[in-house]
Amino acid sequence: MPASSHPNPFAGWLRRQAVPLTHLDPEAPLDDLKPVRDILGDARVVAIGENSHFINEFSLMRRRILRFLVEHCGFTVLAFEYGFSEGFPLDAWAQGEGTDDDLSAHLAEAIPVGVDEPLRWMRRHNATAGVPVRFAGIDIPAAGGSLLPALAPVADYLREIDPETLPAVQAAMRMAESFAGASAASAAPAWTRLATAEQDALSAVLMRLLIRFRAVEALYVSRGDQHSYDIALRRIEAACHADYGFRAMAGLYAGNGLTADTSARDVYMAGSVLWHLERLEPGARIVLAAHNAHLQKVPISFNGHLTGLPMGQHLQRALGDEYFALGLTSTTGHTADMRPDENARFGFAIDNTALEAPEPGSVEAAFADAGLGLSIADLRRARREAVAPGPDRIRIQGAYLHTPVLDAFDGILSTPTSTVADGVES
Repeated sequence: MPASSHPNPFAGWLRRQAVPLTHLDPEAPLDDLKPVRDILGDARVVAIGENSHFINEFSLMRRRILRFLVEHCGFTVLAFEYGFSEGFPLDAWAQGEGTDDDLSAHLAEAIPVGVDEPLRWMRRHNATAGVPVRFAGIDIPAAGGSLLPALAPVADYLREIDPETLPAVQAAMRMAESFAGASAASAAPAWTRLATAEQDALSAVLMRLLIRFRAVEALYVSRGDQHSYDIALRRIEAACHADYGFRAMAGLYAGNGLTADTSARDVYMAGSVLWHLERLEPGARIVLAAHNAHLQKVPISFNGHLTGLPMGQHLQRALGDEYFALGLTSTTGHTADMRPDENARFGFAIDNTALEAPEPGSVEAAFADAGLGLSIADLRRARREAVAPGPDRIRIQGAYLHTPVLDAFDGILSTPTSTVADGVES
């Protein structure tokens, strides 16, 4: 049934140009994905999104595309919306370190956003591959829930390189431990209950650490090596960005936040992608998995208020057409709506919510009007052909993000239905 009785020029374009895909099975043949190679072109960073975490179909499709890009297009890195600091042991595991069962322990405290199955495939692949696939974390620690995964390795580094500065990071860790949680959803409210003096003291010691690291780089490198220094500095930067995020979220919820002040996490993620890219061999290509709202290329606004500049906007500015943003969405089914709940394990509860019919003007309505099933559309081609009007919104969980879809994404992959993963509902 068409989503709208009104003519939809973009739906007509989709009907002619979208590429149908045949299945979601990540272990089955990949022949239907061959047109994707031309759609992606020479992009060095291909971001694969999702309009909601915890959705089976999006996870399966990401795994299929990852396998295709590795096996047929020469991609050698999976970067994920996962902590930069926490990513290093996962990369070591993917390269064959430890036992197969160790992954569960590595991920025991992490939000289950679908990183486990790609890692298991990478480990199997790397066991016989001539060129291994690396894993790269890009996010602030614990999705903004705790500074400790970034600061604890910095303490280990300073014990060897600069024992004089160790007390400063230990003081920061003591303060951070008092409000640590499994995600920003639990840590941010706890941070707001700290005395203002404690909040300011934490910010001050983190900034002092950051400036010292930058000021004495030559000394630290002379006592160790450049790579270890670079990682430690990036971890300090992660803690600083996460700390900034607590203040930004407090301002957002209080109604007195600065314009686009929640951008600190996204600019850190973009910087992490570029950090990894700069340290890879020339010509290396990265598959990047993150929420649609992180990988889109235009600012995020809600109710007319500019709330953030997403990672994809920063990457597009840095990489131009070498960055490709592929949004994933669905026309029907269910979504995982997240609502704050400090008593829940990760600081939020997940509701398995039935999706309403696609709104007129949405990219989902266009796919429905075009009568398409599982399919992918090249939005760069749509821009070149000046298809207008384009969709002005896309699903974000059970709601809509109003955004110029043709500018925000370079491609859209739509599944006919979506289902919430088992074991995540609250």
